[in-house]
Amino acid sequence: MTVMVRLARTDEAAVLTDLSIQSKASNGYDAAFMDACRDELTVTPERMREATYWIALAQAEPCGCVALGMDEGGTSGEVNAFFVDPGWQRRGVGLLLWNALRNEAKARGLIRLHLAADPAAVAFYERLGFVTIGAIPSGSIEGRTLPHMTLALK
Repeated sequence: MTVMVRLARTDEAAVLTDLSIQSKASNGYDAAFMDACRDELTVTPERMREATYWIALAQAEPCGCVALGMDEGGTSGEVNAFFVDPGWQRRGVGLLLWNALRNEAKARGLIRLHLAADPAAVAFYERLGFVTIGAIPSGSIEGRTLPHMTLALK
């Protein structure tokens, strides 16, 4: 089945939120954890104005999303969101989304990308070339830290 990636529209914010929640939950988190993450995973039109979102579609059905935010100074960016529907994981959707984000980052002249990785996604990000440089606090769970990863764009 063919998957296409395009820029997401603000009227798709709820769809992007659903994708994000389903993808995060597929890492085995319980309901209490997911409730604590709900605000951070919610995509709003305002968040979509602050970052560039792409959506992956398989025969018009959403199957993934990714978002690129800009750091102050304009030389580095942040991967604000990167989620693939559990039924589409390990089928190339993540790579298609990654290519869209990376190409845009390079077109903007960015030299570095960074992200806070879910521990379950570290191996995926490492395959893309990211390296862990430390830990940063979770935006949702007090006392929890996440791997802080970076990638130099070539």
